[in-house]
Amino acid sequence: MRLDLRDIIHVPDAKKTFQFQLDLSGEDFYGSRPIVHPVQAEGGVTNHAGALVLEGTARSVLELRCDRCGKPFSREKVVKLDSLVAQELEDEENDDILLLDGTELDLDEAVSTAFILAMDTKNLCSDDCKGLCAKCGADLNLGPCGCGPDVDPRLAALAQLLDKEAE
Repeated sequence: MRLDLRDIIHVPDAKKTFQFQLDLSGEDFYGSRPIVHPVQAEGGVTNHAGALVLEGTARSVLELRCDRCGKPFSREKVVKLDSLVAQELEDEENDDILLLDGTELDLDEAVSTAFILAMDTKNLCSDDCKGLCAKCGADLNLGPCGCGPDVDPRLAALAQLLDKEAE
């Protein structure tokens, strides 16, 4: 979606709003495509004393797989949009400023970049997910597995003494 800002570029306190859906289902993240639902973007661009500011939110429900236990789960992702918009850059070091194409702002690019950069690198079904047993692969969220604790071979003799005392 392209938003034409010619009506507010030179008008202080003017605002232009937007609301649209963006399909990012083709984006690949390490072999999976978690953004299966459309991204809902809404907000506005406001002229604050000559400075154009893009503000809003982008949200979608992600279909993820837990990195510890492997179970599929859904989670809503909400990304805050907050960027300066300019017709031209005075220096090349301001990568976070969005450039206008003439008097139009490419909202698809702005929203998709913000949403993709905000994606988590690690996804957990819950903060206290225990994951899988490294030996037998049992789901430790369902309870302890039948594996015994690992014994360091250097301490095996001491472990045998403790086992004898327990009997």
